[in-house]
Amino acid sequence: MCLSIGQASQALGTSISTLSRWEQEGTIAAAYRTPGGHRRYSLRVLQDSFGLIADATSRITAAYARVSSSDQKEDLDRQRQRLDDYCSRETKNYEVIDDLGSGLNYKKRGLKN
Repeated sequence: MCLSIGQASQALGTSISTLSRWEQEGTIAAAYRTPGGHRRYSLRVLQDSFGLIADATSRITAAYARVSSSDQKEDLDRQRQRLDDYCSRETKNYEVIDDLGSGLNYKKRGLKN
């Protein structure tokens, strides 16, 4: 199955301009071009090259709630509840991560795998 550049960019979670740049750099190649010059990308090649998950329902959505101080604990609970409500309506697989701290730190316990 071949995808248009818009479909391929959506599947990869990138912009169309990023896909065009990757093609110019040789990172990815279009399977073919239509007579009108439109690119078509092979779904199988995208899955193999970029580790795409064929079934989008098996993806996990991560939601992040944060406040900067412990006296805002009630605000954190409210944020977490709103994110939980939204994610439960929009997707099946999700996880809400909450954090208490003055800045985003990728080494924090809640953000590590």
